Amino acid sequence: MDLVGGVVTAGPHLHVLVLNCGSSSLKFGLFETGPARLATLVSGEAAAIGQPRGAFSARDASGREISENTALMDYKHVIDRVLQLFADWRLPPPLAVGHRIVHGGPKLREHCLIDGAVMTILKAAAPFAPLHIPEALKVIDAAKDLFPCARQAACFDTTFHAAMPDVARILPIPRTLEAEGIHRYGFHGLSCESILHQLGETPPDRLVIAHLGNGASVTALKAGKSIDNSMGLTPTGGVMMGARSGDLDPGVLLYLMREKHFNAARLEELVDRQSGLRGVSGLSSDMRDLHAAASNPAARLAIDMFAYQVRKHIAAMISVLGGVDCLVFTGGIGENDPSLRTAICAGLACMGVDLHPVRNAETRNPIHAPASRCSIQVLPSQEDEQIARHTRALILPGEPNP
Repeated sequence: MDLVGGVVTAGPHLHVLVLNCGSSSLKFGLFETGPARLATLVSGEAAAIGQPRGAFSARDASGREISENTALMDYKHVIDRVLQLFADWRLPPPLAVGHRIVHGGPKLREHCLIDGAVMTILKAAAPFAPLHIPEALKVIDAAKDLFPCARQAACFDTTFHAAMPDVARILPIPRTLEAEGIHRYGFHGLSCESILHQLGETPPDRLVIAHLGNGASVTALKAGKSIDNSMGLTPTGGVMMGARSGDLDPGVLLYLMREKHFNAARLEELVDRQSGLRGVSGLSSDMRDLHAAASNPAARLAIDMFAYQVRKHIAAMISVLGGVDCLVFTGGIGENDPSLRTAICAGLACMGVDLHPVRNAETRNPIHAPASRCSIQVLPSQEDEQIARHTRALILPGEPNP
């Protein structure tokens, strides 16, 4: 892969930098993509961006590591540090940058290269994901400044769910509002794609994916296609999450507006930053903290409520599919919390979901018991790898993709 006159020219390999941002964090990875192989050259994360106690860590393919406690002023500062790391470790510069964008709004439903028009549409879509899109726009601007010759690609979490059937997609409100983009979108699509990639060319016909982390969702897939997702218009809906409420009776919001005089900003703060595990426990949005404080009744209740809600949504997706052939747990909680997996599956035995206690405790796939009527697996969410594949496909259309 070469750069001639500022244009990427065709060749067998393309180095892609993937940037996956959160509200105050940024995960990054440099990938070498070829016709049949995707290799991770380096991966890392910057945390607590804009706060006095920041952290920067990275690891390359040979096992070389770096970990720093340092103040990171903003996303541009972080990406500049990534650029310096590439120079120090003699890594190739990226000729493409792929960005995870949680929501593209109603006008951006397919992964795309980023230009001025796309940036304008993304800015207009910010109300659909106010926690995520403004930060993603900052990352794109910083990457354009620091990698001026690299092509930038936007990869959307909503794309995978764009063909959900109307029965799942349409909200039960006047249909005139649908024309304005007010319908269910579905999220964690890049994570779902990565699970399908790991399951191979013939995935289970009836598949449920529970992506459980600070953000959490449950997806039903039929023959590899999304037919329902627990989230809705925004990533706030569905199961309770770290600090997000999940589904609420609309009357709760109306009551707060009418009786407590909440405006839009206060409601947004409530449902996106003060609710979920944090709101119920009064302690933390981090499941690890709640386990450590499980003797506290409020922490115990938050854990139990999370497992209860995820179990209900998994059961709902199984009913949508008419049964289940495979259940996959992924995401930070889904991959690393055997006790939560046990609690979630405890009420699903009637639907053929039966964990093997030892294999689950060891996270040794498959984790289902011999009597289980469906396979149960724990697989890593590999969103960044999916972004690298999509970015390669956008820049080299028609070329084989790993």
